[in-house]
Formats: sequence, structure tokens, C-alpha cells
Amino acid sequence: MPQFRLYDTMSRSVRPVETQEPEHLRFYCCGPTVYSYAHIGNFRTFLSADLVVRTAESLGWRVSYASNITDVGHLTEDDVADAGGEDKMERALRSKEGEAFANVWDLARHYADAFEEDWRLLNMRAPTVRPRATEHMREQIQAVEDLIKSGHAYETPTGVYFSVESFDGYGKLSGNKDQDTLMRAVRTVVQDDNKRHPADFALWKKDDKHLMQWFSPWGWGFPGWHIECSVMARQYLGDTIDLHAGGEDLVFPHHECEIAQSESCTGKAFSNHWMHVRFLQVEGEKMAKSKGNFFTVRQLIEEGHDPLAIRLALMGTPYGKPMNFTMQGLRDAGGILARIQEVERRAAKEAGTPGTEIQRIYDELLGAMCEDLNTSVAVAKMIEGIRSFLREDTLSAAQAGEARWFLDRIEQTLGMHGRTAEPTTAPEVPEINGVLITKWIEDRAEAKRAKDFARADDIRKQIEAAGFELRDTPQGTEWKRLAPGS
Repeated sequence: MPQFRLYDTMSRSVRPVETQEPEHLRFYCCGPTVYSYAHIGNFRTFLSADLVVRTAESLGWRVSYASNITDVGHLTEDDVADAGGEDKMERALRSKEGEAFANVWDLARHYADAFEEDWRLLNMRAPTVRPRATEHMREQIQAVEDLIKSGHAYETPTGVYFSVESFDGYGKLSGNKDQDTLMRAVRTVVQDDNKRHPADFALWKKDDKHLMQWFSPWGWGFPGWHIECSVMARQYLGDTIDLHAGGEDLVFPHHECEIAQSESCTGKAFSNHWMHVRFLQVEGEKMAKSKGNFFTVRQLIEEGHDPLAIRLALMGTPYGKPMNFTMQGLRDAGGILARIQEVERRAAKEAGTPGTEIQRIYDELLGAMCEDLNTSVAVAKMIEGIRSFLREDTLSAAQAGEARWFLDRIEQTLGMHGRTAEPTTAPEVPEINGVLITKWIEDRAEAKRAKDFARADDIRKQIEAAGFELRDTPQGTEWKRLAPGS
């Protein structure tokens, strides 16, 4: 088997991925903040993480993979260590799209569910665990208490802050080490005049007016953005993880702050390897709604593009290089997918024995993925293998078995296959007191249109009492059966 090597941001070099336990990768990738639908730039990062998992598994490794969901604490001015501005969740609730939601909790659930559905459509491996910040508040509060006790954090009238001067290694990932560089990085932003150093960042913000708040030893408030990943990575993967990934915009401040917090808590290295995915442009420009080049995964699917074509297009440029996503590139990916689907049609149901040539092609494909996820070469090798099965009008039984073997391998390593997605069966619509739940929902909507909010609220209560949850979304009201005891 080839050696798995990735560029390490900390050492500024391509080096082997070394696991603490032989052939067991403990891997954490920072997930989304769920205030809107994730765009294709977000998914380039998550797809790169998926390829890490698939490559490791193709080598026979076991992977413990955690990727979080941020549903509180991520502020709008997040390019400095001590972020300011509004919570992204609260601002989204006040937007035009946010009018569809009763509260910020409903908004978070809706966009988290939508994100997981997009993830599935792109054929990405489900993480071993997908923790949410709001579900790990006790652990975050405990970590802040520990940092105060050890002298790495202190309380002010408006929050609890991490002292960057208490941690000698602050800046080792980003290079923001000397005071001049650090001051330029934080600019002149000081959120609290009582901070000891302008670069100190909030672990907890005191705010009894925040829409999502918890009681802590420092009063009502909410956690800073950075502390959640430190806590959840440690809880699910241990004090030291093997590999940590995210977008290149997270190097500073987010990952730099994670390192400081985590290593101050444990006295151990936080992660042995750091991987960062470069930015994505669309048609040579930065994505922006005002330019008309801002795309979400679901938008492209609604326009008729196959999710696997989107996946393939996003793999066209290796993660370590900036990518220019183009509609022509997406159409080309659709053409390649059509060839894969044709081989799928010709392939046998059971895998056969690979010949020397197809074995060589796959070995070179896997070798490319092991050399810093070189997807350009890996995709080229996939196309070479697919073409070899399309040279003849029909395949012999042996060739059909060999084709199945190759299709199984590119599914395992690249997440590409030619199978048509299984149609989903619509859930049976339940009844409440002999009336379909959809009729209850229609009656509630009619009551709201008539401004009879008391009746609308009464209908919701009856539905909830029957064991169902309603979610008002931009696409309409959705129902969900509650788990027993919830």
C-alpha cells in the first residue's frame, strides 16, 4: 500500500499522516454554521474531508470522524480572534428568509436538516458523530472554568476571555507570533476595554438578551465560537487528534484559538496534522449573490444537474490549490458521469477478477490520492479505466465482472458510481382523531391567514399533543413524528 501524505499547515510541508494508533485515523473537520443553505464553496471543504476518509479506508484504515454543526456563537465579524457583531443565527432570523421560522431554534433545525440532505445527495460518508454546539453546553462551560482555574482565562464585566500571553505557542499555526503581526491581525478591534490584551478572545459572552442563552457561573450568556470545537474534538476523539481540517479562512483566528484553548486545557498537542482547503471562485470571480454566481448545492440540483456531477466538478482541482468552478466544467462532469453510468449498465452484478491493466490504473489512482489528495490525476485515472470498458460494444462475462470491480473501487475511493439513486418512498400520512395531519396543517395555515392566531396556536398544540412536531420553513410547514419520551 502507498504511504498517505498530506500537506501540513503547521510544518509547511507535505508529510505522512501519522496516527497514534496503527491504522486508526482520528479526524476532525470543522462543519457549517447553519444560518442558511451551504454553498458549493463550503461543500468543497467537506468533500475534501470525505476524500480523506475514503482514501484512509481504501488503505484498510479505521476512521473515527467527527464534524460539528455550529448552531450558536458564530458572530458576523469573525476575521479577528475576538469576533464582534451579531450572532449569525440571530441575524438570519431577521432576514426575509427568516420570516418563515417561529424562532431561532426552528431556523437552526431546518438548515441543519437541509445541510445533511445535501451531504447525502453528494454521496459523502456520514461522520462517525456530528455534534452540535447547543448540545454540548455543559462541557463548554466546564472547559472555560478549567481555563480560569489554570490561569489561562479571566472574567470581565462582559465576558470570560482567553489570555493569549499565557500561552507561549499562540500564533504557531498562522505565523501571527510577534506583537506587531498579532496587532495587525486583530486590527484595532477591542470588544471589551477590560481585556488585558487586544488579541484576547472571548470564551463566554455575558448577554441576557441573546436569543440563545444559557446560565453559567458568570451569568446568562452564550459561548464563543472557538471553544465548541476544542470541547467536541476532545470529547469524541481524545486529547490529541491525528488530523484536523477546515477551510483556509479558519487558520486564523479559529484554528489558532482552538490550539491555544485545547493545549492549555490538556498540556498536550491538540492535532498532529493540519489540512486546509483553498478558496473556490465561480467563473473567475469571488462568489456573491450580487454577481449572480452564488450557488448552493440544492440550487444546482433544482436546475437539473446530477449531484454526482457536482461532486465530480468539485474534485477537478486538488484541495491545496484555489479552484475556479465553471458551468462548462459542471457540464463536462455530467458527460463523464454519463460514461460511468454506461459502464454501470454493462457491468456484472458481482465483481470479478481485475486484469493487470485495470489493476495498474486503480493502483495509480489510489497512489495519486495518497499523494496529498491529487484529485486531478485520480480523476484522470478513473476516466482512463472507464474508457477501457467502452472500447467494445459489449463486454464478455469476465470483462463485465472486471468492470464491476473497478466501479466498486472508484465508489470506495472517490465516491463516484453509476447507479441511479433509489427512489424514496413518501412517508405514510398519519391521522389525528381521524383527520389527516395535512388537513390540520391546512386549517392552521388558514387560521393564520385570517389572523386567528389563537386558533392557529391551538391547532399546533393539538398536533404536538398527538406526538408530532411542526416546522415552518420557506417551503411550507413540515411535520415530523417525535421520538417516544421526547
